[in-house]
Amino acid sequence: MLAISVSNIANADAFKCVDAFGKTSYQAKPCDVNHQSVQINFKTGGAIDKSEQLKKQAQLRELQKQQELTEKQLQQKQEQFIANSKEETEINQTLIKNNPVQFTAYAIPPYEYGKLKPLVQEFESRLPEIERMRRSAAQKQLASGRCDRVEASELNVRSTSDNLVFLVDCSNGESAYFNESELQ
Repeated sequence: MLAISVSNIANADAFKCVDAFGKTSYQAKPCDVNHQSVQINFKTGGAIDKSEQLKKQAQLRELQKQQELTEKQLQQKQEQFIANSKEETEINQTLIKNNPVQFTAYAIPPYEYGKLKPLVQEFESRLPEIERMRRSAAQKQLASGRCDRVEASELNVRSTSDNLVFLVDCSNGESAYFNESELQ
């Protein structure tokens, strides 16, 4: 009987529990959450600080929550960006439909996120601004009196990350370049 109980103890783990006042106790079951806990393995002679392990698991869970929140915020930001781009495109299309004398049907063709030409793709992070400035460039050219009808208002290859440039072509052969600062 004694040999069996000693062998059971030798295979079992024990838990060293330390409470908030520093009082230490040993027990066969895990310590409650209010105690610092160290699991002692009699077979290997090793010990695992369960409290530290629980802290690390809690930190890992918190980090995962933060990553999920960050991913969700990025997704929401991306969705808002796309919505803003679509809104600017709709404004452009409404302007064209309501003013057929001043604009041809394809004067400001939509730049759709995910289906952008290589030039526009280079500046895709500024897509809502690009759509707004294309409209402004077309309106500015019309207001100059040198343009009878806008044929096209497009982002131009002269654009840089610091200064977008737009080319507006008119039915009467007039063309004009507008840079970002002129359209602000």
